[in-house]
Amino acid sequence: MKRDWVIVRGGGDLATGTIQALQRAGFPVLVLEARRPSAIRRQVALCEAVYDGTATVEDVTCQRCTSYNEAALLQADGIVPILIDPDGQVIADLQPLAVVDAILAKKNLGTKRAMAPITIALGPGFTAGVDVDCVIETQRGHNLGRLIFDGPAAANTGVPGLIAGCGKERVVHSPGAGYFYGLQSIGDTVEKGAPLAILTNTPLPVGKKASVGTPGLIVPATLTGLLRGLLRSGYRVPQGFKVADIDPRQDQYANCFTVSDKARCLGGAVVTALLYLQRKKVICR
Repeated sequence: MKRDWVIVRGGGDLATGTIQALQRAGFPVLVLEARRPSAIRRQVALCEAVYDGTATVEDVTCQRCTSYNEAALLQADGIVPILIDPDGQVIADLQPLAVVDAILAKKNLGTKRAMAPITIALGPGFTAGVDVDCVIETQRGHNLGRLIFDGPAAANTGVPGLIAGCGKERVVHSPGAGYFYGLQSIGDTVEKGAPLAILTNTPLPVGKKASVGTPGLIVPATLTGLLRGLLRSGYRVPQGFKVADIDPRQDQYANCFTVSDKARCLGGAVVTALLYLQRKKVICR
C-alpha cells in the first residue's frame, strides 16, 4: 500500500516543530533518524522515541518502528512513526510525495532533489534549485522562516541567537572527551559555575547515576538560568560537543516542555513551501 508520505529526516527539537505542523495539516509523516540521536532539548524532541520507544510532545506522539507496514499502521492511528535510517535508504522504496531535511547539520548529509517530487531543507548547507527545491531560512531575525527558491540560506555564524542579552554563553560545550552524565535535570535552575554534568573515561554501570563525587571532568554551567536542554546521559562526546542549553529567563519553565517559537515558525514555513510547490508543480497524487 503506497501513501503520499512526507518523509522528515531528523527528529530534533526544531524538526519536531515541522513534524507537528505537517501532522496537523493532514500529511502522513514518517521520520528518519540516526541510531543514537544527540538532541539537547530532549523534552521537545520526538527523536527520543528512538531510545524510549515512544515520545510525546504536546499533541503529537511518535513511536519507533522497524518496517514500512508497521509505519503505515501507526500513521493510520494518528501516531507518527520513526525509523532508524540515517542514510534515507527507505526513501527510494516508498517514493514519497516530499522529503524534508530537518537534520540541521549545517551541511547536506545526502538529501537530493531526485529523492522526491518535492524536496525541502532547513538551514545552511543547501542551495535551492540545486540540492533541493526550497530552502527554509533558520537564522533568527527578519528572514526567519523565509522560503528560498534560488540560492542558499544565510551562512552559519556559529553564534546562538540572543535571549535576554545572552548568546554564545547560553550553549554549553564539552570541555573534553568522554562519557557524558548529567548532574541536573531539564527544568532545573542552575547557577553559573555550578556542576552541570560530568565526563567519565569509561561508561558507568547500567542504572548507576553520576554524582559530583564520580571520578571525571566536571562540566560547569556557563551562566545562571533555566536548564532548557541537556544531552542524554551515557552519550560519548568529543571535546567541544554541544551538551546543554541554558535560558537566562528563569521564569520560562513551560518553555522547557513546549515547542519553541522558532520551531513553530519553521514548521509553518515547511507546510507553506510544500503546498506552494505541490500547486506549482501540479502534483496530484
